[in-house]
Amino acid sequence: MPQPISRTGIFTTLLLAFFSTCSMPVTAVTAYSENPKVQVFIDEMVSRHNFDKEELTSLFSKAERRDDILELMRKPAEKRLPWFEYRKIFLTQSRINGGVTFWQDNAEILARAGKTFGVDPQIIVAIIGVETRYGSNTGRHRVLDALSTLAFDYPPRSRFFRGELEQYLVLTREEGIDPLETTGSYAGAMGYGQFIPSSYRAYSVDFNNDGKRDLWNSKNDIIGSVANYFHVHGWNPGEPVAIPASVNGEKYRLILDRGYQPNTVLGAMRHDGITPARSMPDQLPGALLEFEMKDEPEYWIGFNNFYVITRYNHSPLYAMAVYQLSEEIREAYEQDLQLLYE
Repeated sequence: MPQPISRTGIFTTLLLAFFSTCSMPVTAVTAYSENPKVQVFIDEMVSRHNFDKEELTSLFSKAERRDDILELMRKPAEKRLPWFEYRKIFLTQSRINGGVTFWQDNAEILARAGKTFGVDPQIIVAIIGVETRYGSNTGRHRVLDALSTLAFDYPPRSRFFRGELEQYLVLTREEGIDPLETTGSYAGAMGYGQFIPSSYRAYSVDFNNDGKRDLWNSKNDIIGSVANYFHVHGWNPGEPVAIPASVNGEKYRLILDRGYQPNTVLGAMRHDGITPARSMPDQLPGALLEFEMKDEPEYWIGFNNFYVITRYNHSPLYAMAVYQLSEEIREAYEQDLQLLYE
């Protein structure tokens, strides 16, 4: 999901799309209508955004503290997985097949979004596949409950989630959404692409010009919004995302320590013992990436487009999963096209 937990959704924890399917018991709930912190928040919403105080008070009388959400935040279902385990979650035949079907069903929209925003269609499809399995799992938690619980009862991130709750209420007013009806992830991410409220407001688009931005039901808006997110964050269509590399000596570790934003041109990498798997221009900037395998690490060079994927979720593992899934989907889709025209 587009981030700031790290983006679009809490953008997502690392395995948001996978672990949002975990079944957690719903414990006793507590209404927020008398909470002093909520009253302060209501006054702020009235002052900043001209909300009606009585209407917000009534709304929060229906919002519920969710202890199961707090448990998920304190002890998230995901753990730090090595790459060889992480990739198994997303690089599955069912997810590849689902991506091909989604592409075939929405080919015209994907082509139009690709042309409009300059984003390769396979990346759009892969993001939706990783986040929600092409819309089959957009989250079961009521967004008002999730954001209220995290804003007022989760001190480590209360400031962030107060901001997202504010954005959510403004969003529902702008889009004519019932704030009591919307469901999403336990961190308040919504729709096929798992946009958190601030990302929804900033990056979603009305791609079918019907006057609404609907990331649950409109494939036009869903696809267009993911494409726009990547466009705004600097995606360059047709350019490489990442390539395998080999390393020797010890100097490469200095480049590895610089992080995953492109920081070193390939010519300098070669000088320090890093060899791309295929010939590429010496002046092309990249970042050296290390991924844990069962026996020995696997090395890749990530380029600008790889870094753009991390703007959706700030994890190189996530970005590599999206990239590799996108390539598998593209190859399978093109094979199906070839068979169709033979």
